[in-house]
Amino acid sequence: MALRYEDRIMRVLEYIHDNPDGDLSLDALADVAAMSRFHWHRVFRAVTGETCAQAVRRMRLHRASVWLVRKDMSLEEIAKKAGYASLNAFSRAFADAYGATPSAFRKSGRLFPPGRPLRIGEHPMYPTTTRTEPARRFIGLTHTGAFHEIGRSFEQFAALAQTRNLWPDLGQGIAIYFDNPEEVAEADLRSFAGCEFRGSEVPDGMVAHELTGGKTAVVTYKGPYSGLEAAYTALFGNWLPESGEEPADAPCYELYLNSPMDTAPEDLITEICLPLKG
Repeated sequence: MALRYEDRIMRVLEYIHDNPDGDLSLDALADVAAMSRFHWHRVFRAVTGETCAQAVRRMRLHRASVWLVRKDMSLEEIAKKAGYASLNAFSRAFADAYGATPSAFRKSGRLFPPGRPLRIGEHPMYPTTTRTEPARRFIGLTHTGAFHEIGRSFEQFAALAQTRNLWPDLGQGIAIYFDNPEEVAEADLRSFAGCEFRGSEVPDGMVAHELTGGKTAVVTYKGPYSGLEAAYTALFGNWLPESGEEPADAPCYELYLNSPMDTAPEDLITEICLPLKG
């Protein structure tokens, strides 16, 4: 139910407010929310409209603005309590957010409202169902780097499949995204590009990946791959909070029902799959 996810968001927001100088990493906040670290950041962003890092920064600086106006604390003390390692770092962040240095803000005596409305159910709708996925085996190539550049690995995989005559043993295409781009540097992001494999031996230079299957939420998206992020946002901001379901501790993956090699961008069909508990 939506209320369960609202409660989690509220619990995390309260935790950030109460611990501005504490461990506010994505993993720590996922623990507070009692949610899989694979999916917590997407739920938070879809529901609140900002990333966890943006929320932490906003709330830390809001607390600092209150202290500046209402507390007789030095700027160094406020910077430390707000979770900043140095006064210079705090001053730059504060000036960027509030348009004034901490000292100038203190003299002006201004305060700004801290809140943001939740956005459950406010995103465009996409067809979403649940189904039981079978266990399947895939082969492909690992991709390291920006997720939007995974097409390069798919092209390399297709070339190898062609030269080695693998197509008779290949099925549906898949991409699996293992890392969270909000906490892993773009150059280090890990993903997988490949196809379902009906053969026996994994071809040289390729890797195998097994999906155990099970209960899965599936969003069907039609259109160019550049629009997939909107479908993810709908999944985590509309469907999941209202579904009563709990995501499993496993990454999302995309299944491709047709190919950009012979399909117009507006006719491409992608299934975004979110493994669920139970």
